[in-house]
Amino acid sequence: MNVSEAIAAILKKENIDWISCFPNNPLIEDLSKIGIRPIMFRHERGAMMAADGFSRTSDRERIGVFSMQSQAGAENSMGGISQAYADNIPVLIIPGAPPLNQMSIRPNFNASMNYKGIVKNAECITQPDQVIDVMRRAFHNIKNGRPGPVVVEVPADISSSEISIDINSYKPPIKGYHAPSDSDIHKAAKKLLEAKNPLIIAGQGVLFSRSTQELQKLVELTNIPVYTTMPGKSSISENHPLSLGAGVQTTTLQARTWIDECDVVLALGSSMTNTPYGQTIDTNSKFLIHNTDNYEDINKDHYADIILNGDTKLTIELLYEEITDILGTTKINPDNTKIEKISKLKNKWLNEWKTNLNSNEIPINPYRVINEINKNIIPEKSIVTHDAGAPRDQIVPFFNSTVPHSYIGWGKTTHLGFSIPLMIGAKKANPDKFCLNLMGDGAFGMSGLDIETAVRAELPITTIILNNGGMATYPGGFPNARKNFGVSYMKGNYAQIAEGMGAKGIIVRSIDELGKAIKDAQIENKNGNTVLIDIHTGYDDKRSKW
Repeated sequence: MNVSEAIAAILKKENIDWISCFPNNPLIEDLSKIGIRPIMFRHERGAMMAADGFSRTSDRERIGVFSMQSQAGAENSMGGISQAYADNIPVLIIPGAPPLNQMSIRPNFNASMNYKGIVKNAECITQPDQVIDVMRRAFHNIKNGRPGPVVVEVPADISSSEISIDINSYKPPIKGYHAPSDSDIHKAAKKLLEAKNPLIIAGQGVLFSRSTQELQKLVELTNIPVYTTMPGKSSISENHPLSLGAGVQTTTLQARTWIDECDVVLALGSSMTNTPYGQTIDTNSKFLIHNTDNYEDINKDHYADIILNGDTKLTIELLYEEITDILGTTKINPDNTKIEKISKLKNKWLNEWKTNLNSNEIPINPYRVINEINKNIIPEKSIVTHDAGAPRDQIVPFFNSTVPHSYIGWGKTTHLGFSIPLMIGAKKANPDKFCLNLMGDGAFGMSGLDIETAVRAELPITTIILNNGGMATYPGGFPNARKNFGVSYMKGNYAQIAEGMGAKGIIVRSIDELGKAIKDAQIENKNGNTVLIDIHTGYDDKRSKW
């Protein structure tokens, strides 16, 4: 057995049943021989992003794996890897490499060295019999601590070298759990009960720890409203009376009001990173209780008054038990005043947006598209995501997520085109869900050919393109370049392109066609057909910002 075959055998032991790949690596053939499915994408970046999408919707219970060839393949992958690193997504990456004696010679690309700033851990197998130890360390890092991409680089000569150890001695590492101290839990519980106007910020860690039910129990015990970060969107149903919605650069009126007016913040499963793709939170005037499983994020951008470092599910359970013990037989009655305030703010906000959300204008208003998505899908049976730029800022506040991963929020770094391969990976993880991505025509140019991958891999998704003939994120960015040289204008019949790749293409030019197209797409997906809906839209520069 050579090293490549040994890696394949270890992946089998780790219950990996597929990998994304492009264009070549000995591992692809070795995996196929033992029943692990390789899915070839049209570009390394897309393959990496699909592995990311699989991991994002699997909560660290299943892991996306991506493999590519050395040199150009490893170089082309860096954008997708950067996205996973920024958003703390666990993915195992197995690049090929030049022969060991050539790896440090210019211009050969050494992935384990060059990736160090964009991965959690990177290691190169330099001797054949290292394979078990290196792979064990890789999977330990995948399963434990801060989530993030992990790299195992395999030089060409090492890959084909025979091992002298028994591959059956490999044991999959287990996930370890840690929780905050009893004293810190007590202090946090006491502070929350003393607070006049507390706020819970729910991040991606709530989803990854599968603690959405525990979060809802805590919310209902304490009557504390919940705001979710963009990656944390869908941590609690946005139909819940104490839900404030989610935010990116844009958010809801009720969320912004509570962020400004709260006195105590309980951040659960959130890095609390200051980012252009989130809401500004002035914690200098607030008391911050910060939970995350990553020490590096605590006191990074915000001073933490109480540190609850540990698994988010365990933390919520301990808080619930401690608050219950402190209350004893006393019960916190539902605060109807608080619920009524949230409801009034929500109604005021939606009323201000009523014209946009229900617009009958032609070309079609993008907010009308979002409203029709809300009305024509079943969120409990769907997964929806945005792409970078205007679609993200427009949809995040308005899409109504109800169950975990009914929406995928992403983007501390924002790669155009991410949403198509992301949805393919999400579909692989959730074959029974209707998977829909909303993107602009600019983003389609970055990953549109992977529509053919969805067709070929029999992973039917639906892509909605807001076809406005330009880049809506930068409407006033370069007026002279636009006027004299046509910069940012673009055109295409994207439905026809999709048809050429074996998908179903639907063109929508009128309001009457819009809802029907979304319903038809769900039927087509159930029948195994990938769908692209090319909606002719106008610009709407209005954003839900304060």
